[in-house]
Amino acid sequence: MLKDFKPVLGILLRFIIIYLVLLVAYQFYLNSFKGNGLDPFSKLIAEQVMHIQNVLNYPTQLYNDIPKEQVWFYVNKDYRTRMVEGCNAVSVMILFVSFIFAFYKGFKTFVFVFISLILLYIMNLLRIAGLNIVMTDYKEYGKISHDFIFPAVIYGSVVLLWLVWIKFFALKNENS
Repeated sequence: MLKDFKPVLGILLRFIIIYLVLLVAYQFYLNSFKGNGLDPFSKLIAEQVMHIQNVLNYPTQLYNDIPKEQVWFYVNKDYRTRMVEGCNAVSVMILFVSFIFAFYKGFKTFVFVFISLILLYIMNLLRIAGLNIVMTDYKEYGKISHDFIFPAVIYGSVVLLWLVWIKFFALKNENS
């Protein structure tokens, strides 16, 4: 009976191991910057969002709040939002990578993950810039945008990429 579940258990075990390894590695990364403000990856994202907003004619500057480990977006002469570590979408990307590698299909797995992470990264930059624009022009929609609409953008992107991986790569018959 257990023999019937062996493929599923293998996928589940791969997912859990990869997820835990990536999560622990990321936590070590974060711990290495404790007390120094926001981690460098999150700062990089904040800087790129600032550039996007400046191009879109939303003059933006950043204020690095080191003690609180956050960066504030100063847009049109007002503090609109703040970026914390959770905004960088790394935890979402770890979950994504773990799922894709759970259904490992050789070299194409690495290619798909690489391209997908670039897409998720860009989507996250646009998500943060979009939230800042909403908070600048439509503040009354700020809470619903932050709590529901913009998380749906990043999680929806992940689910869409998962479906593409499963439908076109993971479950595709290698002999056809």
